[in-house]
Amino acid sequence: MGYTHDAGMSQYIPPNTAHCVTGTWTDVAGQVAGTIVRHKAAAAETTTINIPIILPSNSGTNKGALLKSVEVDYEVLVAAATSITLSIVKVVRGVDTAVAVVSAPAGTQLLLPATTAATVDQHKDKFTLTTPAYIGNNEYYFLKIVAICAATTQLDLLGAVANYTLRV
Repeated sequence: MGYTHDAGMSQYIPPNTAHCVTGTWTDVAGQVAGTIVRHKAAAAETTTINIPIILPSNSGTNKGALLKSVEVDYEVLVAAATSITLSIVKVVRGVDTAVAVVSAPAGTQLLLPATTAATVDQHKDKFTLTTPAYIGNNEYYFLKIVAICAATTQLDLLGAVANYTLRV
């Protein structure tokens, strides 16, 4: 009996799955025809966006999805942001009556947060885990974006793509 080991898997995560913490957000048509976005209205504020990484998990060791990186597509409109920083958050689920444990696995962001990631333009940024991790059935991950916005900065979130190896 065989198994699947595919190192080139990707999963699109639509913008309407994102949890946008601060700001006024609406789901609208994107700047590019045929796209949908989650749009943040202009306001001087720090906003946090949490994008769940929806991949298969497994209770076995080194099985399921081996999360390697997450790419995010977004646009900065009208005025540059002060910075846009990406990170990965891992949440290990607690047993009944126990608190979940949250950590931030190490990794690198492709674009520089205070310069290239924050300019008025269309962006494809990427966060790569230093040590890729198999997703266990007792944990979940999300991409965390922290954007420090000027008074006239607007953001359009187009979605994300998780890159992983599938082993089942």
